[in-house]
Amino acid sequence: MREETVYISGSLVPRSQARVSAFDHGFLYGYALFETMRAYNGRIFLLERHIRRLRDSAATIGLTSCLAGIDLDKACNDTLKANNLRDARLRLTVSRGEAGSFPGSDTDATPTVLVTTTSYRGLSDQKYCQGFQVGISSFRRCHQSPLSRLKSANYLVSVLAKREMEMAGLDESLLLNGRDLIAEGSISNVFFVSQSNLVTPPLESGILPGITRKVVLELATALKINTSEINIQAADLTIFDEAFLTNSAMEIMPLVTVRDSSRKIVTIGSGKPGAVTKRLMTAYREMVTRETQG
Repeated sequence: MREETVYISGSLVPRSQARVSAFDHGFLYGYALFETMRAYNGRIFLLERHIRRLRDSAATIGLTSCLAGIDLDKACNDTLKANNLRDARLRLTVSRGEAGSFPGSDTDATPTVLVTTTSYRGLSDQKYCQGFQVGISSFRRCHQSPLSRLKSANYLVSVLAKREMEMAGLDESLLLNGRDLIAEGSISNVFFVSQSNLVTPPLESGILPGITRKVVLELATALKINTSEINIQAADLTIFDEAFLTNSAMEIMPLVTVRDSSRKIVTIGSGKPGAVTKRLMTAYREMVTRETQG
């Protein structure tokens, strides 16, 4: 079996030879950002948007100067090509790199840029027909922190929330914020449908500004589906006709049941993927085809 090729700080090397310093601040302090992307037909979908989000986040945490002159787009495309993959999932990770002192205001650190990619064809058609069953996690999003909007290596809350629900036999977690409002999934954004209108929690609720989330809002507008960003309580789950989750890897996944904090199972609508969800799933896949074929 051919060994995976990894991009690390300017070089393409076999996975077995890829090394990150024990003193890298991404490892020691979580001082790092990452993006997860999906490639179809040998092309990375929405690469420009992912790189823009990462660079915007880099400005927030003081990494902009470190990344000056580094072609992140090329690093991702070169890694995909080196692995000769058509359908894949890529992860781009950028850390502050190795430095001799505790992270401060100095800007002389050399960043670590890592790109990995693996073959990926997505979840089964059967899973999309069944939809996800999720549970409300005991972990919370901190809506008051600006870091909640960054896709950083400080990912422990998401990891533990996802693990919590997997141990319960569920597909994903829903996290509340400090105001007891629904924020997002551990690795996804969440949408609900009421009377054919699409609603989703606002960024102020402590969520990641997901790339797929933004695309879904754009597609909904194009399809003349009314959209709004509103605060949603767990008690509101019973009023919705449909729900779905989004991220770059799974695209749009119907959400059919939610286990609430009292472990009661709430069925969303009919308990099956709804008409609005299906329209958006189709529109999203048509967009993928347009932008990755040819």
